[in-house]
Amino acid sequence: METEAVVEGRLSDVVSSNILPCHFLSSRSISVPAKNHQKLGGPIIIYRDRPPTSYCVKFESFANMSNLIKNGVYESRPFSIGGYNWTFLIYPNGNRPEAAAGYVSVYAKIDNSSLIANPKDVYAEVKFFVYRRTQDQYYMYQETVAQRFHLFKPQWGMPNFLPISYFANPATGFIFDGGQSVFGIDIFVAQPFDKWEVFSYEQNIRDPLFAWKLTSFSTRNLDSYTSDSFSSGGRNWKLKVYPNGVGYATGNSLSLYLLSASGENGYVQAKLRVIGTTNVEKQGQFFHSICI
Repeated sequence: METEAVVEGRLSDVVSSNILPCHFLSSRSISVPAKNHQKLGGPIIIYRDRPPTSYCVKFESFANMSNLIKNGVYESRPFSIGGYNWTFLIYPNGNRPEAAAGYVSVYAKIDNSSLIANPKDVYAEVKFFVYRRTQDQYYMYQETVAQRFHLFKPQWGMPNFLPISYFANPATGFIFDGGQSVFGIDIFVAQPFDKWEVFSYEQNIRDPLFAWKLTSFSTRNLDSYTSDSFSSGGRNWKLKVYPNGVGYATGNSLSLYLLSASGENGYVQAKLRVIGTTNVEKQGQFFHSICI
């Protein structure tokens, strides 16, 4: 008996106090209905119960901080997120000229010293928060797309975050207990992709034919036989035959398989033939092994 494989196409695939500043004691849990979200595709502005998870800054007096800071900006201590160091920038009187008059500005800033030796883009989703005592919730602002940080653009933020007047009147709830305020930030760094596959189809491949001859077939008594590896279409293959069938074909058919010699998955179209007193030919296509 002689078996033959014709490989016609293929797929190639190549293959992280004791109460913290942002935590307040609360005996209630309030869910925010979906109607509080702005339209899909724009920024998301909601109130939520859960505190920020990346970093928080608590000011004992927002007014004193505004008067004491230099260059109009408060920059937090560095904190690590996603393998990078970041700081949280708060402009109590706005980051002019980016901000409109009368607004607090907030920014996330990446420490780009790690990007000097290995310049690359870092994409991160950023959320800004401020606590509102009157609702016992966090006002949250989030853009719906990840922001790009790199060596020449290390910071991104919201110039017109909230009106400054909100932090001058305790009735708004953004300042409380004698002028305290709490700001927060969440940063989620998107990891660079490292898994992909390439689909390629070749109709006229090199070495499309392989013949494997099994002598004295009727006297062989093993359950299966496997050919040597052969190359076709840029991959290595093997043929495997079960003289008495395998699976649902056991005892009533001969089973013939085309296998990837390396065990990798791929799309293949092939014709398998059994050449003898009776010639049988079947064509198959599959992402794994194919058989007749």
